[in-house]
Amino acid sequence: MEYISVIQFADKYGIAERTVRNYCAQGKIEGAFLTGKTWNIPADAVLPKRGSQKEKILPLLKVLREQKASKLKGGIYHRTQIDLTYNSNHIEGSKLTHDQTRYIFETNTIGIMDSTLNVDDIVETVNHFCCIDYIIEHAEERLTEDFIKHLHLLLKTGTSDSRKDWFAVGDYKRLPNEVGGQETCPPQEVHKSLKALLSDYNHNRQKSFEDILDFHVRFEQIHPFQDGNGRGGRLLMFKECLANDIVPFIITDELKMFYYRGLQEWGYVNGYLTDTCLTAQDQYKDLLKYFKVAY
Repeated sequence: MEYISVIQFADKYGIAERTVRNYCAQGKIEGAFLTGKTWNIPADAVLPKRGSQKEKILPLLKVLREQKASKLKGGIYHRTQIDLTYNSNHIEGSKLTHDQTRYIFETNTIGIMDSTLNVDDIVETVNHFCCIDYIIEHAEERLTEDFIKHLHLLLKTGTSDSRKDWFAVGDYKRLPNEVGGQETCPPQEVHKSLKALLSDYNHNRQKSFEDILDFHVRFEQIHPFQDGNGRGGRLLMFKECLANDIVPFIITDELKMFYYRGLQEWGYVNGYLTDTCLTAQDQYKDLLKYFKVAY
């Protein structure tokens, strides 16, 4: 079993280190134990609930978790997995069709194809399904560098990139890169820049729609990984919408160019990205209405 420190647990949930130590001493964190004067906490340990605090799970998040657990076919979870995976991968150049993506999700097989398929497209499709499961299960968890790195690990494990010496799966880029012809954060400054971004973003417990979009733009400008930044960033937006009682959205391939322009214009004309994401949100709301999911 993997263990983390008091500092890591405190950072993960945005609480004081002293509070974590008190929880450990009171036996409220299951599996925590002392080695000398140091607490060892299971990496998957959850934050204890305060005495009068009742757990609130948002309607959509509750439905997604229930349908995921029951492996229900044909519901909003099923549709979200296919639509989010297909569109986000397709934006990044995947050649798999929507039907092929659906077939892989539904049958865990590739099927008989009359065309040549890129192995990475298939691996990253399966990995993206796992990423969606991860953000659904950990939606309320505070965003941290460790969370973001783990999401990247899930996305890129088993790909051809993972076999390259210079490519760090689940860790920050080692070589400079650019996006859309624009320079991004140098590798040696990624940790500092992302830490500052997370500090700003986590300052307010409740995030607005604009807060989430602003985080996304700044995340993409940093471009912390060698590859997978766009898909990772869109997954984080979906997660943060779920965490903040905001209807999430899927940037479709049809909205791609408007989305790209919105990223470039943010800070000058924020309306480009806002309107694009609101359009995508309206499309997802239509799905929720069809599946009779409250929001």
